Amino acid sequence: MLDEIKTEIQRLQAAAKYSCAGLKAAYQGEAAFRLEIKLSFIILPLAMVLGERAVEQSLLIAVWLIVLITELLNSAIETAIDRISKDKHELSGRAKDIGSASVLVAMVNAVIVWLFILIN
Repeated sequence: MLDEIKTEIQRLQAAAKYSCAGLKAAYQGEAAFRLEIKLSFIILPLAMVLGERAVEQSLLIAVWLIVLITELLNSAIETAIDRISKDKHELSGRAKDIGSASVLVAMVNAVIVWLFILIN
């Protein structure tokens, strides 16, 4: 039993290491992600100040985290496509455009939630 727990802890540590490597790669290689991380230093404290209740603060933070998550997924899609081929291809372009659109939708969602909470 103790060996199983030790093995699971080691797996979690390895997963955390890979996750940190992914965050570092995204920060170093993606200008949009760097900008969004920098904006987080403004947006997250603002969420704590402008949200009147914990549920509002949580929602304001959550919608911004969704933007970051979506940006990471978009970057992963773009990286995988570039790994396959740097050649221009209609399907590659479409996949990249759809990934980018998902980031836009996440940002629009964040703006709408922020406006609803701040107006009410």
